[in-house]
Amino acid sequence: MSVLKCSDVSFSFGNRIILENASFVMQKGEHIGLIGLNGEGKSTFIKMITGDLTPDQGKIEWCKRITTGYLNQYTTLTKGKTIREVLREAFQYMYDSEKEMNILYEKMAECSEEEMTQYLEEAGEIQSELESSGFYALDSKIEEVANGLGLGSIGLDHDVSNLSGGQRSKVLLTKLLLANPMILILDEPTNFLDEEQIIWLQNFLQNYDNAFLLVSHDISFLNRVVNVIYHLEDGVLTRYTGNYDSYMQMYELKKRQQNMAYEKQQKEIAHLKEFIAKNKARVATTDLAKSKQRILDKMEIIDKVKEQIRPTFRFKEANASGKFVFTALDLVIGYQEPLSKKLNFTIERGQKIAIKGANGIGKSTLLKTMLGIIPPVSGECKLDYNIKYGYFAQEEEYSKKTALEEVWDMYPMMTNAEVRAALASCGLTKEKIESLMVVLSGGEAAKVRLCKIMLMECNTLVLDEPTNHLDVLAKESLKSALQAFKGTIVLVCHEKEFYEDIVTDVFNAEEWTTKIL
Repeated sequence: MSVLKCSDVSFSFGNRIILENASFVMQKGEHIGLIGLNGEGKSTFIKMITGDLTPDQGKIEWCKRITTGYLNQYTTLTKGKTIREVLREAFQYMYDSEKEMNILYEKMAECSEEEMTQYLEEAGEIQSELESSGFYALDSKIEEVANGLGLGSIGLDHDVSNLSGGQRSKVLLTKLLLANPMILILDEPTNFLDEEQIIWLQNFLQNYDNAFLLVSHDISFLNRVVNVIYHLEDGVLTRYTGNYDSYMQMYELKKRQQNMAYEKQQKEIAHLKEFIAKNKARVATTDLAKSKQRILDKMEIIDKVKEQIRPTFRFKEANASGKFVFTALDLVIGYQEPLSKKLNFTIERGQKIAIKGANGIGKSTLLKTMLGIIPPVSGECKLDYNIKYGYFAQEEEYSKKTALEEVWDMYPMMTNAEVRAALASCGLTKEKIESLMVVLSGGEAAKVRLCKIMLMECNTLVLDEPTNHLDVLAKESLKSALQAFKGTIVLVCHEKEFYEDIVTDVFNAEEWTTKIL
């Protein structure tokens, strides 16, 4: 039984075709991974099936009486509400029923005997429904899921208006999972989760009885939770049965077969053209030549497999720093309240450090304090006098500049052609280079930000979750660039598979946080 069916769906943005006669089917209980390179249109497709965008042509049909839940990271949260109050909204219909039941009980204080019987019957039905739905154990259920996704360490009585972007995304994901819709639609849910929380979500999705559609560039995560892959490339959606590894085997086989068919057809075309050229002028063979021309004209041309744009990241290296790049002396980080115990550590030239640990315990705050972007609560962090660093922040607000202007404004001495070449080497097309930063996908915007760091000479890289939103090819290139970099690296990352072959040491932020985990 299909719960969602898309037939011959097409959508264009300006002159660019995002989808062309695409078909998509989600069967009941299927766990689907939607994959594709940055900018191919995965988020656009999700916006169409959720009704935020209307396709240019084609039909999108949902099964009747279906409930869907969509993790939209741009949803606003009401100022003044606590995390607990927002999570309770997932069960609003139950709270409304409880309110209705309480009104019935109030009416019983002054009513006739006949009305009393009616009110008791109605209230009893509501109470039975609430009990069977687990209403009276909601708070423990809320805390179980909230703790699994790391909200417990923040505090469920925390005002949502004071949350970071990553923490807000966690609240939205937790609320969505609590609502338990028949269809889950998740757009890169692991971006703001640490390793333990990703494992929790992985187990949740593995045991999820209903269907879900997941967009993710986390291959390990995809392999463990999906049983169908839809690959979006050049406007075409292709379905593969199995997990990501199974898809890759079939995709590579398909590419080889297409290239073999292309080579065979090209030889046939060359042979036909040669025959036509030799025989069209001779009276005895002109009809045969015309026959061969008709065969050539009717031939459905096979395209050679288009090579995917592979970014090439490479960081320029400045003169070496001194031996001790960062030295923390009784350093306490935080804002209004301390987030850490007193920290004493030294990061030496050439060390490559990964900082891991639960979200919200101060990893990003530590990086900003080390660089002097924000002041410490107490103590100090000394920077080497000859440090030249490139800093990639986890979150960044974008102005209404194009990608070209974003880089050119930072490097005005470069020519237009040089800036374009630098952005192109990061995997951005001409169209994307000329697009506003605010309309780029998360992965495309991250490539622009990495480009700005690549153009400066650095002996130290400080990177806060640089792999968030990056596609598989971009991650591979970034990993190679970091492995080749001879300077110092301080990296916050939740993907162990990414950093374990890069770093020399791992700092566990959970060992020094003041937060209760």
